[in-house]
Amino acid sequence: MPNIQEIPESLSEWERIAAHSHISGLGLEGLEPKEVGDGMIGQLEARKAAGLVVRLVKDGKFAGRAVLIAGPPGTGKTALAIGIAKELGRDVPFVPIAASEIFSAEIKKTEFLTQTLRKAIGVRVREMRKIYEGEVKELHVDKEPHPYNPYMQTPVRATMKLATKDESRRLTMDQSFALQLLQQGVEVGDIIQIDSDSGRIIKLGRSYEVAEKMPELSSVQVLPTPEGPVLKDKEFVYVLTLHQLDVAHSRSGTSVLSLLFGSRERKEIEPEVRRSVDELVREMVGERRAEIIPGVVFIDECSMLDIETFAFLNRAMEQELSPVIVFATNRGMAQIRGTDHVSPHALPLDLLDRMLIINTRPYTKDEIRKILEIRAKAEKVKLSGDALEYLTGIGEQASLRYAIQLIAPAFELAKEVKSEEIRREHVEEAERLFVDVQRSVRHLKEFEQRFLT
Repeated sequence: MPNIQEIPESLSEWERIAAHSHISGLGLEGLEPKEVGDGMIGQLEARKAAGLVVRLVKDGKFAGRAVLIAGPPGTGKTALAIGIAKELGRDVPFVPIAASEIFSAEIKKTEFLTQTLRKAIGVRVREMRKIYEGEVKELHVDKEPHPYNPYMQTPVRATMKLATKDESRRLTMDQSFALQLLQQGVEVGDIIQIDSDSGRIIKLGRSYEVAEKMPELSSVQVLPTPEGPVLKDKEFVYVLTLHQLDVAHSRSGTSVLSLLFGSRERKEIEPEVRRSVDELVREMVGERRAEIIPGVVFIDECSMLDIETFAFLNRAMEQELSPVIVFATNRGMAQIRGTDHVSPHALPLDLLDRMLIINTRPYTKDEIRKILEIRAKAEKVKLSGDALEYLTGIGEQASLRYAIQLIAPAFELAKEVKSEEIRREHVEEAERLFVDVQRSVRHLKEFEQRFLT
């Protein structure tokens, strides 16, 4: 039985501020966009159009179509795609890729695209399982010398007394369970779940009674002792993607819970495996044990795709199980890769005919200021009024992305002088250290002239 380790609860508290961490939706009231909402600023027409796309998807009227977001760099194309996914629901998969990834993958283009599309189709599974749940009152792990190293001890079995407020049971466990108990650091006073069918132990936390008697600095969650019987039926709800099911199904059997854990190595999957997974999912949906959650695939730099990829995606959009495909580009008329034809946005006309196109525009000065305010709040930093105005000017003259990127180094410079907020001089110093593209080009041109003369 494979050993499963839970991710420590403390890791969930660690934050990574990504480029679009602050986006939580499209910021709409009905179909009308708010000036500021869900982390979105401006782009009112584009957001309203995206809201219409969301409504069409939810009503089942978007089959066989795609979305193209076309606009200059830094105008929120990725933010719109994330907002669409957020509006579709909490568990909706969002799979962003750059077109260049398709050509640098270790596997064939068609396989890479198939895996990407199936990563964006979720399956919400509901399963009733018999589990043992309670507080560990007694625990003893028997150990024997390791067969290849007599100086090491290896667990061979374990005995445990598990109790709720209403009853207690004494359990005996084999080596696989004993190993999990040691790996997860299960102790007397811990509250655990044991799924005897899958051979999985989950450490939920520590009981209130034990935590009060032995106060300590710990990230382990403190919980009340469970009520009812130790052995009970419990419903588990979890979301898998079709690709996760494909990978797990190609490795092991079809036990639904075991499909949660699979190899992360990238390899090609046989079509027969995918067909069997699709049959399994249809069967589960028919029995009302699962439901399909179509997600969003966001393909940036779509002008870099070639004609073979477009042909594959055009066909994939017609499939019964297909996610919403959102393309993004900042190109106008350009040559389609793999052909001699010049086409709008470097896309084939037959594919363009099946797309709803959304245009984004450059942000105004007021919108740049509001975006910087929201971004500073997301990064948990304070901007003085003069620093905010100076950054707004940079965003207007250079680019919004450059202005946003200066916030983090400016905050580090502020901390260096024991300042709790970013002032204008901190932004100016960061601007001197990290130049924008235009100044960088001018700098190199000066040296070019020196070398030429």
